[in-house]
Amino acid sequence: MELFFVALGLVLVLEGLLWAGFPNQMKAAAERLLELPASVLRQGGLVAMAAGVLIIWWVRG
Repeated sequence: MELFFVALGLVLVLEGLLWAGFPNQMKAAAERLLELPASVLRQGGLVAMAAGVLIIWWVRG
């Protein structure tokens, strides 16, 4: 469970860095996401999840 919270904290740090460092670009990116169809967002989410699982599998063995 500790590892989960460490990973969650790292996600929040990275997300916060993007919003703090590039607020205008992040707003523009968020606005562009609203224009995409749900199917494209779903596919992107599935690809990101698969990449995450592969990275974890690769690192953890």
